[in-house]
Amino acid sequence: MSAQKKLIRQKFRDSVLKRDRSRCVFCKATDNIDIHHITDRTLMPAGGYVKENGIALCPLHMAMAEKFDQSDGEASVELFNPAQLYRKVGSSYDKAVAASQRLER
Repeated sequence: MSAQKKLIRQKFRDSVLKRDRSRCVFCKATDNIDIHHITDRTLMPAGGYVKENGIALCPLHMAMAEKFDQSDGEASVELFNPAQLYRKVGSSYDKAVAASQRLER
């Protein structure tokens, strides 16, 4: 991985953690927090490495978000659909795309 790519990924992680106060946005846990791309990075300009497309989650909620991603919209994990996650962090798909396009430049 290039140094520039590492820097972009680190800035993404740091900005999401700062916004979400280094806590899971669902349960407020502070241990083992990871960053989830709300819209898959392969579907976003420049990989979607912008805080508008990220959310801080604990391992339990990360697993639920990943289950939603793989479930084709299973009702038991509906809270983890992208529209809900964007609302949870005050963002939207359109905001994430616009921020990602600025990153591309």
